[in-house]
Amino acid sequence: MSDLLEHISAPGDIKNLNLEQLGQLADEIRKCIIGTVSVTGGHLASNLGVVELTLALHYVFDSPRDKIIWDVGHQSYPHKLITGRRENFGTLRQLGGVSGFPKTGESEHDVFDTGHSSTSLSAALGFARARDIKKEKYSVVAVIGDGALTGGMAFEALNDAGRSLNNLIVVLNDNHFSISKNVGGLSRYLSQMRAEPSYFRVKETLERFFQGVPVIGGGLAGALDRIKGTVKYILMQRTLFEELGFNYYGPIDGHDIKGLIDIFSKVRLLKGPVLIHIRTQKGRGYKPAEENPGRFHCVSSFDIRTGGIPRESGHSYSDVFGSEMVRLAEEEQSLVAITAAMKDGTGLSEFSKRYPARFFDVGIAEAHAVTFSAGLAKEGFTPFCNIYSSFMQRAYDQVIHDVALQKLKVIMCLDRAGLVGEDGPTHHGVFDLAYLRPIPNLVISAPFNEHDLRNLMYTAVYGNDGPFVIRYPRGQGVMVDWRNPPQLIPIGKGKRLKKGKDMALLSIGAIGNSAVKAIARAEEMGISVAHYDMLFLKPIDQEMLSKVARKFKYIITLENGVIKGGMGSAVIEFLADNGFIHNRIFRIGIADEFITHGAITELQKIAGIDEEGILRKIIEVNELIKQEQAIVVIQEQSNLRN
Repeated sequence: MSDLLEHISAPGDIKNLNLEQLGQLADEIRKCIIGTVSVTGGHLASNLGVVELTLALHYVFDSPRDKIIWDVGHQSYPHKLITGRRENFGTLRQLGGVSGFPKTGESEHDVFDTGHSSTSLSAALGFARARDIKKEKYSVVAVIGDGALTGGMAFEALNDAGRSLNNLIVVLNDNHFSISKNVGGLSRYLSQMRAEPSYFRVKETLERFFQGVPVIGGGLAGALDRIKGTVKYILMQRTLFEELGFNYYGPIDGHDIKGLIDIFSKVRLLKGPVLIHIRTQKGRGYKPAEENPGRFHCVSSFDIRTGGIPRESGHSYSDVFGSEMVRLAEEEQSLVAITAAMKDGTGLSEFSKRYPARFFDVGIAEAHAVTFSAGLAKEGFTPFCNIYSSFMQRAYDQVIHDVALQKLKVIMCLDRAGLVGEDGPTHHGVFDLAYLRPIPNLVISAPFNEHDLRNLMYTAVYGNDGPFVIRYPRGQGVMVDWRNPPQLIPIGKGKRLKKGKDMALLSIGAIGNSAVKAIARAEEMGISVAHYDMLFLKPIDQEMLSKVARKFKYIITLENGVIKGGMGSAVIEFLADNGFIHNRIFRIGIADEFITHGAITELQKIAGIDEEGILRKIIEVNELIKQEQAIVVIQEQSNLRN
């Protein structure tokens, strides 16, 4: 049997395949994805579940003329394999390689950049309305998962699209999961729909019957319409999607290629918005992923034969956070934990088992998570609202309006702060310091190490009465013995890590550990650098900054975040506002651009915030110091001659 995938370079290549060949191609695609992800890491289970769906979509629709928009995009690997990226697929998520998400700059078949959840319906409706305004003819298809459907933006789009007359096809990929198992009322509703397929067979039978009733003029037609409506009302309940204005079809087996091709061919010709509800199995075709789809949602490299995922030695900041949450909950009964579909990723799994009544997974709904936390705080609870840094952007108004304005004691823990690696620009948590800094009443902090993280959590509970932000990076910690007895620390106070005489370096967060190494190497070169850990961005340590500014003319700032508006900007503002006009400030951080995907070490090197980049800046400043000192000497000598 020949390898079909090798001959697929564009979607049109699959249109002449028969059903048996499409089934073979599906198997080859799964094999390719499993083989590649086992080496590069990536989103496995979600992609294995949509292979037949992808083939059916491209078999019926004509990409890129027809627009197919993948919500989030972590199920787009089969799409990439049949749209010209097969030969480079081995570079998946590697620096300079194929992105793990749809990218318009990568292929004409990726019509919209995605990476965050629940955006596809709004974007698709925009495409559909633009098409109709321009009087063009093409189909618009949005593929959204049941997990992503819990996002409020998806419901806003459903409400808007349902009342419109625009032709739009929504494919609801129902696999019971987002990253962790889905939660909430919508999940229960879809479960009930999955459990009652007989209802939909009755529905289709009735529709075929009434479509066969001949059109008769006069009062009889109106009577038949009323009878038709009454019978439908009595015999079957309308779905939520029908109530919103969609023509609904499903549930349909998402692994039946023929059935999918048939339904897509049918709805392509229909007028108005259509929703097709398909059922798929996350991880299909690879037993370890079928049995544990949450674990195989996004994985590092793994052993294909056993499904074994090697555990990294040591511990992550998320692990430390989760451990301290359990310890705090033992002594503080008011403490509760909230996450937005990220129980495992945020380290809250053990907390959820130990304290199920005090743990809340609200689904992919970050804005709701923040305001829900505010309500809990208003009633005397101490909520830890744990959301990835890049996802907290989606709750910005809620942080301002519902938490900060009311000075509520909500502890917002931003996991994955800074550059996060292979998921790329949609997931880098580099904006939080800059976008949170202008908000009144917030305490904003970033731990230098695991001891600081535990101390900050402890201080947020027992040493502060208002909103408190703690941001920390993805990945491994730096300490061997990290289980310190947590203690209260003064809010708004940094600390000197090392004395120096040539220049000062101010860092915030764990990236300061790279500065420690760079400064040690600079010392070997005869450059003396004082190192200060700010710990708090807000309130910033004004006393320490004043002392540094008086002692050092040359100051370097370092942060794992955007330069514009971040910690470096805060330092410059303080110095300018307080008359320190003679200091020279050099900022190290993320430039005014989106950083690509790749290993964290590679990306930090590109951004110049790794050990080598910091050392380069120290040397550069030292050369400037020498030049200015030489100029002073020349001027003094000139004055003596005169």
